Amino acid sequence: MQSQQQNGIGYFTFCGLSALPGVRHGVFTRHGGVSRGPFASLNVGRVDGEVPAHVDENRRRLAAALGGGPLVGMRQVHGRTVKVVTAEDVSAPPPTADALVTDVPGVLLMVQVADCQPVLLCDPVKRAVAVVHAGWRGSVANVVAATVRTLKEHYGTRPRDLVAGIGPSLGPCCGEFVHYRREIPENLWRFRVGDHHFDFWAVTRSQLVAEGLALQRIETAGWCTRCRTDLFYSYRKEGTTGRFAAVIGLDWGGGQTVADGPGRPA
Repeated sequence: MQSQQQNGIGYFTFCGLSALPGVRHGVFTRHGGVSRGPFASLNVGRVDGEVPAHVDENRRRLAAALGGGPLVGMRQVHGRTVKVVTAEDVSAPPPTADALVTDVPGVLLMVQVADCQPVLLCDPVKRAVAVVHAGWRGSVANVVAATVRTLKEHYGTRPRDLVAGIGPSLGPCCGEFVHYRREIPENLWRFRVGDHHFDFWAVTRSQLVAEGLALQRIETAGWCTRCRTDLFYSYRKEGTTGRFAAVIGLDWGGGQTVADGPGRPA
């Protein structure tokens, strides 16, 4: 990943996605915002104990760092529901979903995480993007496959054209599941590392390849959030903590667009 700085906000970008023209994206750290205490400082999650105005300001800052535009999030529930975001959805209440897709220029799709995998996808041919919230339950439900299939159905995406980025999340070093025999289906046990740890980065890569993506077009950050609380929030390590954001959107351009505004992220 590549380190970026804009308007005083630091974030990281994937090399593959950065090479695509007209695509804006970033995986933001926990720094550069106004939140305090255990949520310091760029928390984008409306978690118990946080000041709503701080979250609003943090979201405004990260959207501005990517050039502005409405920020659209979701109420994440560890499932596999995928929401297609249209221009009209920008001002609507946030959907209950774990993935968002859009082809509307100017819209910034956001996923908020603190150990779960944020997955970014772009189809540079059909001009569509997606964000995915993939915790271990989402991996079991194969939410990334549901997202790829939605891109195919709505935009005619060919999976081989997709470029993907798997963001910082709980790594195989810290992904311990003592009760994996009742929590994780047997078909995923091949991704077990040692007695009780799992490599869910490898799970996601495998699921994307099974949907037709080329392995060389899938980039993995490789940073464990539990190990790198200097950069990212980690629920497993910290308990009461914030959420960091991963965002992607199409640049302003021709076709259907939306007015610049705050959007309605969850």
